[in-house]
Amino acid sequence: MMLASDRIASLGTELYEALRARRTLAPLTERESAITIDDAYHISLQMLECRKADGEVVVGKKIGVTSKPVQDMLGVHQPDFGFLTNVMQVENGSVVSLAQAGLIQPRAEGEIAFRLKKDLQGPGVTEEDVLDATEYVSACFEIVDSRIHDWKIKIQDTVADNASCGVFVIGEEKVDPRSLDLAAAEMNVEKNGEHIAKGLGSAVQGHPATAVAWLANTLGEFGIPFLAGELILSGSLAPLLPIVPGDRFTMTIEGIGSAAIGFEE
Repeated sequence: MMLASDRIASLGTELYEALRARRTLAPLTERESAITIDDAYHISLQMLECRKADGEVVVGKKIGVTSKPVQDMLGVHQPDFGFLTNVMQVENGSVVSLAQAGLIQPRAEGEIAFRLKKDLQGPGVTEEDVLDATEYVSACFEIVDSRIHDWKIKIQDTVADNASCGVFVIGEEKVDPRSLDLAAAEMNVEKNGEHIAKGLGSAVQGHPATAVAWLANTLGEFGIPFLAGELILSGSLAPLLPIVPGDRFTMTIEGIGSAAIGFEE
């Protein structure tokens, strides 16, 4: 049985207000023991509607918690999914104010972003369909964040919280996804000039396009399509990296390109 519609609206608005106030909430799964992923998705839509009322525009979708290191770190053992808006995207190489971006307890993820050239809608979307629909791929930093106390999340908590999304940056290079083996592409990340993490494209469900297909099919169950021109973030290739003011991250993905982002209070 789904949560009552007024309760869904209340929780979505509460998450939105926590985002704007830069504060965290007790896990929804502790407060609503019967909450389902379907409930969580509808809560996230309410949060999104609040953001759209502020003038934000949806520019893409994201999948998260796709790799085993991230799942083990968070204790969430299936992917989450959410929406990207224009306000979440920051310029490559820029320094982001944590306060202005509304970030509370951010962590950095290095991943591969897909720019679509045609619509896709599940069910039945395959890896080949994703590659056919992709204009290019680029290196990406997604800065995840949680409105839930101390990242004490279960899958319902993170889906409700728009897949724990904060901001993201897309590298400038644009590469045909069929020109290389995305599963074998190696990522290396530096933090403040020190090598801190690496990973392969295969970390996300064996192949980044497989993860994107999963997302297309999952959102298809809710009647949500991928649209031409949208960005799709395919999931982190390595464990999440904590962020404090003054940090600067750079990343390269073999055959794809680079991205960089810094942080201040």
